[in-house]
Amino acid sequence: MLFFIFLNGFVGMPLHPANVEPNEEELLDKQSVVYRIEPERRGGEAFKLIYLVPVPVDVFWRFKTDFDGSFLLTNKFIKDHRLVLESGNTIITENSYTRAPGDTFRWRTKTFPERRRLVFHLENPLECGHRFHYGTIQMEPFRSYTKITHIAYFDFYGAFLWANLRIGSGMKPFLRYTASWEKATVLRLQHEYEGVSTPLAR
Repeated sequence: MLFFIFLNGFVGMPLHPANVEPNEEELLDKQSVVYRIEPERRGGEAFKLIYLVPVPVDVFWRFKTDFDGSFLLTNKFIKDHRLVLESGNTIITENSYTRAPGDTFRWRTKTFPERRRLVFHLENPLECGHRFHYGTIQMEPFRSYTKITHIAYFDFYGAFLWANLRIGSGMKPFLRYTASWEKATVLRLQHEYEGVSTPLAR
């Protein structure tokens, strides 16, 4: 087992306080930065992903709150996606993922358009083998970019191992893929989200 872990790049990610931030030079250079942050009192794991996207914040907000967008299926980790309910500032979606194709993850997301903030949690954690999974996504202008800060707290069987794997199927490469996929996708679809009035519910 130790040999297997070594071959798969198990080099422990250091823990950081939740308020950790890269400096401007590091963020501009790397474009995305991943931290393993201190978990909540129940245990589990947590991460803070900070990345830049070269579109205005309003464009990225419209893209990010397009919960019925078919483009989501171009993410290699998303097997299926369905918008279940959109009522005011509350949205419920269901996803299945390539790494857990037999499970349906039902997410409840609350939008705060004035603050460009999303708050989400997994409604059916036990059905998906989780104890809990919740977090926030914050968007803000940063020079000519939009800066996104994605924080999540979660616990499932193998969470510690996943959070500490730096290569392969670990947390860090997964989150960096997510950031690069979002950047490429919003740039490809930018024209669809420009010059569109933002609904109050979003």
